[in-house]
Amino acid sequence: MTRPILEICVDDIAGVHAAIAGGADRIELCAALALGGLTPSAGLIEAALNVARPAGVAVHAMVRPRGGDFRYDDAETALAMREALTLIAQGVDGLVFGAARDGTLDEPALAAWVATARAGGRPVSLTLHRAIDVTADPVVAVDVAAALGFDRVLTSGAAASAEQGRATIARMAARAGDRIRIMAGAGIRPDNAGRLLAETGARELHASASTPMTESDARAVALGFDTPPRRRTDEDTVRALRAAIDQGVSS
Repeated sequence: MTRPILEICVDDIAGVHAAIAGGADRIELCAALALGGLTPSAGLIEAALNVARPAGVAVHAMVRPRGGDFRYDDAETALAMREALTLIAQGVDGLVFGAARDGTLDEPALAAWVATARAGGRPVSLTLHRAIDVTADPVVAVDVAAALGFDRVLTSGAAASAEQGRATIARMAARAGDRIRIMAGAGIRPDNAGRLLAETGARELHASASTPMTESDARAVALGFDTPPRRRTDEDTVRALRAAIDQGVSS
């Protein structure tokens, strides 16, 4: 069995270091994970690549121009396409994007975005994120994602966690076959990682591997700049996830 990929989502350079030290295969780099992840800054991208490249760890960047839902208007879609080109020019290995409206994937917006990314000057891996989880039928939506040219889908099986959505993830993986990779995410922990891989047929796992920070600036909280508890990527949790995945494969 091919060794499953462990992707860790981070939103700061400390998280990049922790993910790499813990044994992540790939980093999903975002801004504002507390909002579900937004497009990261150019400075963060540069810093992350400087750390990840020597370690041989891939960096995929989120493309999400705002928080909230995934129903983008023309101006927001155009912005997402410009962000994709900028990130490709900076050297990321992959991009993560999604758009949905009225219970289905937004095929016109996604097709335009994929075409832009594929014409970005060099090949990059494309992930359709959990926008698929807000569709009425994520299993059928796998066909759409594959036809649009995405390389993988990140999903919780349209549930609050991959644990709760594992039956749907299994159906999505069966539907995907060898056309597109299915990556399970949301609530992935060392104590369920191996079992979820076995039960769903997913070939990749996505996790934050984060723990609550015990300290916060009370003044920053009072002025609305911080909302505790903030979380940080935990190297030991990443390492435990890697061990759980490898143990599951070997057994």
